[in-house]
Amino acid sequence: MRAFLFPGQGSQAVGMGKALAEASPAAREVFQEVDEALGQHLFKLMSEGPESDLTLTANAQPAIMANAIAVLRVLEKEGGIRLADKADFVAGHSLGEYTALCAAGALDLPTTAKLLRKRGDAMQSAVPVGEGAMAALLGADLVKAQAIADAAAEGEVCTVANDNDPTQVVISGARAAIERAVAIAKDHGAKRALLLPVSAPFHCPLMQPAADAMAAALAEVAIQAPLVPVYANVTAAPVADPATIRTLLVEQVTGMVRWRESVSAMFDAGVHDFVELGGKVLGGMVKRITPDAGVTSVVSMDDIEALMKVL
Repeated sequence: MRAFLFPGQGSQAVGMGKALAEASPAAREVFQEVDEALGQHLFKLMSEGPESDLTLTANAQPAIMANAIAVLRVLEKEGGIRLADKADFVAGHSLGEYTALCAAGALDLPTTAKLLRKRGDAMQSAVPVGEGAMAALLGADLVKAQAIADAAAEGEVCTVANDNDPTQVVISGARAAIERAVAIAKDHGAKRALLLPVSAPFHCPLMQPAADAMAAALAEVAIQAPLVPVYANVTAAPVADPATIRTLLVEQVTGMVRWRESVSAMFDAGVHDFVELGGKVLGGMVKRITPDAGVTSVVSMDDIEALMKVL
């Protein structure tokens, strides 16, 4: 069995998608459709920067999605490969869950782009700049990370945001609490702790205003049953019912990304071939979670052509 995976924030880089668009009309169509949906020259920003603008959450989220969908469309239109024929499940990390839903036909591309722009804006404005923070705890599993977060909270929000793999957990919350967590992390068994260069404390209760905004936005859009089940971030379980998908996307804004559990659950369900589209971040996590799984990361035209030969 095979799962297609879609990356989250942090995988953006100036120049993303440029070579693919030059090589493929199918990729160019995706970037043009996203530009039209947003009323913005997002692809120009992806191609040329500046990096400071691309890194802004409201730009990074639709850009990462567009890049991954462009890779998929090249596979589909130029490789004659249907996702429904080659994937048993799809999953995405945080914003990548929207990409996964788009890839599986639950959301159309313009709607996905608009939702991610809304999500980025809402997450950015939920907490005043400087009041929240996130930190990566390296060499710490979920149990250690939870203990660090609990010890550092002191009445402020400090929770696990991303359970990425057995060696990397991200915490999120009030800046002072996260800074305390970084200071005590080694005492609690983490090898290293570092503040992340993010503009808001994602996936924690401070994001409730953004969750409310997404509930309103998602209530207005049509969600179809996906062609293959989607592993949801907040449950680490497959979902195919549109109403449940809508609910889980709202919960995802404040909830923990249970990535380690999602990959383990897919592996236990029989998925031994993971294909990451549009990035090279999730593949490493998958190998640390399930060392016996096959992992392929697909970004360039060469990557796509190599994948076509084995699918």
